Amino acid sequence: MPQKKSILILCTANSARSQMAEGLLKHICTNEYKINSGGSFATTNVRPEAIRVLGEMGIDISQNLSKSVDEFTGEQIDIVLTVCDNAKETCPYFPATTALVHHSFNDPASAEGSEEERLNVFREVRDQIKEYLINEFLPEFDMK
Repeated sequence: MPQKKSILILCTANSARSQMAEGLLKHICTNEYKINSGGSFATTNVRPEAIRVLGEMGIDISQNLSKSVDEFTGEQIDIVLTVCDNAKETCPYFPATTALVHHSFNDPASAEGSEEERLNVFREVRDQIKEYLINEFLPEFDMK
């Protein structure tokens, strides 16, 4: 049985954008691919707003942990998707066989205001990530 294609999604803290992208991609692709996320400067927690807005879609990332990109050193990664400019600039070296893809999304963690206002920003970014994954990322690699 051939090995599953491996996808690593990176952002700065691995607490919001990359976590939402990981959850969405796992949901869209089911078990077809090995999908992980990491951060150039990982935190310890996934943002509760990210957990909540994915939960609204029936996607549970409440057990996800923020991970450092260093945890994936030495692993075969087929595609690295950076979802913020900082992660792109600090992305570690990957072998030439690894496809590097970049699409920057605004950081919902910097949203201010009431809880509902912050959740609305997370929803906007969630929807932008979903649209990008379905309409651009997956078709680019013939994975739809």
